[in-house]
Amino acid sequence: MADKAPKKKEFKKYELGKMCPKCGSRMADHSNRYACGKCGYAEFKKKE
Repeated sequence: MADKAPKKKEFKKYELGKMCPKCGSRMADHSNRYACGKCGYAEFKKKE
């Protein structure tokens, strides 16, 4: 086996995103929706 250097993991740049209207937590920004991990609220993004 050849020694391979581990790949660096890339992270999204931190931005203050959308806030949850139910509980006030910051929502996760997924490719097709915003989701709250605390209360389970989700909003789907509109396709343009």
